[in-house]
Amino acid sequence: MRTKTRSLEVLFSPEEYKLLCQRSEEAGVRFLGPFIRKMSLDGYIVKLDTSDIHEMTSLLRRCSNNLNQIAKKANATGSIYGADIAELQAKQDEIWEMAKEILARLSSIQ
Repeated sequence: MRTKTRSLEVLFSPEEYKLLCQRSEEAGVRFLGPFIRKMSLDGYIVKLDTSDIHEMTSLLRRCSNNLNQIAKKANATGSIYGADIAELQAKQDEIWEMAKEILARLSSIQ
């Protein structure tokens, strides 16, 4: 069932429409309807740069893969190498530092 049942017609001059499209694009919003709705109700749109989060996710995937390989080796041979564990710990520390930086930046957003 549709939750949005009311429509409103708004007319823009060509210059205003061009500016509206430009601002919508800058905010990373693909469709004008949601952009106009958000701006009219809240007055602003927050666009976050999530590249750090993507990088951290990639590190987590690699770390998980390494952990799985170490567990597989340990199960097969009954032993693991200290260098493998040290590498895994270093990657884990890197991920934690990145997470702390991301959280610090997110907490400063007002």
